[in-house]
Amino acid sequence: MESLKTDTINNPDVVSQDSSSGLKRKLKTRHLSMIAIGGTIGTGLFLGSGGAISQSGPGGALLSYIIIGIMVYFVVSSLGEMATILPIAGSFEAYASRFVDPALGFALGWNYWFLWASAIPAELSAGALIMQYWFPHIPAVVWSALFMALILALNIFSVRGYGEGEYWFSMVKVASVILFILIGLAMIVGIFGGHAIGFSNFLLGGSPFHGGFNAMAGVLLIAGFAFSGAELVGLTAGESDNPRISVPKAIRQVFWRILIFYVLAIIVIGFILPYTDPRLLDSGLNDIAVSPFTLVFKRAGLAFAASLMNAVILTAVLSAGNSAMYASSRMLWALGKSGKAPKIFNKVNHRGVPLNTIYLTTLIGFSAFLSSFFGNGVIYNWLLNIGGLSGFIAWLGISFSHYRFRKAYIRQGRDLNELPYKAKFYPFGPVFSIIVGLIIVFGQDYSAFSGSSVNWASLLTTYIGLPVFFILWFGYKYFKKTKVVPLLECDFEHQED
Repeated sequence: MESLKTDTINNPDVVSQDSSSGLKRKLKTRHLSMIAIGGTIGTGLFLGSGGAISQSGPGGALLSYIIIGIMVYFVVSSLGEMATILPIAGSFEAYASRFVDPALGFALGWNYWFLWASAIPAELSAGALIMQYWFPHIPAVVWSALFMALILALNIFSVRGYGEGEYWFSMVKVASVILFILIGLAMIVGIFGGHAIGFSNFLLGGSPFHGGFNAMAGVLLIAGFAFSGAELVGLTAGESDNPRISVPKAIRQVFWRILIFYVLAIIVIGFILPYTDPRLLDSGLNDIAVSPFTLVFKRAGLAFAASLMNAVILTAVLSAGNSAMYASSRMLWALGKSGKAPKIFNKVNHRGVPLNTIYLTTLIGFSAFLSSFFGNGVIYNWLLNIGGLSGFIAWLGISFSHYRFRKAYIRQGRDLNELPYKAKFYPFGPVFSIIVGLIIVFGQDYSAFSGSSVNWASLLTTYIGLPVFFILWFGYKYFKKTKVVPLLECDFEHQED
């Protein structure tokens, strides 16, 4: 066993074993590739892109999505460098504990678990709302219960269930986006849908930018939420059958996916629909008919556009719920394994599934959903607000952990050429991600400061997640007396039982 620990970094065959102490390495390269796609295509693209263009114009939206896309690429690259050497389930918690401070790992782990646990009721609500488009007389709770059962079934039998579910969900999303881009480009040049549209809408008012810096800052937040989940590819490394191959491959494709699926989609919408169209600002789950994708399809003369996009958005919602169950259960398992959560959560069955973590996450997710029906949904809204900043906090944690990872790797005299995957543009990449991430986190509600007086109620609602995170961080640090790990003591060995 000791030789296995020593040779993990130098022997590429070692990590192909089931080395996550109970979890099974059943995810194939095709699963991870589609998980990387699924993490970057969702309602943020299908619905949120309309509001982004309406607020800052097509140019402002395009620039904002590019900036956040670059940030996300650097984040997943940082994660990939660590994950290929240490393919550990619940990796964010483990990397922060090894390379920064166990207290930060504790806070990041629970923060990330809550992020996805609180996302489950949101996706259940969204799925029920979509189904009422077709079946308005069936109570929403019926659909939510059915969707919860489906998500539970995909995750409870084996990790392959999650991987296969995400693979096919992502296939539907990818096909719809490609179809949208092809039809949109054909409309712009006049091949499809009548005369050529040209630059008339993109340059409406003489410039593709609208609303100035404040509007673009707001769109940065929209874009940030749209890309939430891109880091899942690193979380799955602990259950990948060959992380040294599959993780780098998935990460290298992230940039091109961002370019194709987001940038081209924003360009198509910006060219075909004027940003002054009031329906763009109203894009949301309450009316699928005003999704910018639906509007473009309808303009192309495709009468079935609303039903088509309804089905695609439902797929995106189920994909998000599937990922939420997987991510939250694996993070809670990792916390249990490292002693940062009760040991009951580090148990797995003979198929390598941490059932206790799935059961708890299901219970909390559905309870939170039911709370939306009581007290005007106050408890439910507070839960969503606490989790609102969690994704950005996770990205900051990943970037800072990688910054320390590389410094420790060099300080210990290790050869960078031995890294199975080396993140490009270090240290610029993690530093850029940290700076942009901090701007996004603290700029969530900048309008609360812009008036003659501070809007404390708005600040509390928006930033409630920050004090919760710091209480976890410094509370653990106080009780456990943890310290920042010296660079020479950072652990690069893949520990096993």
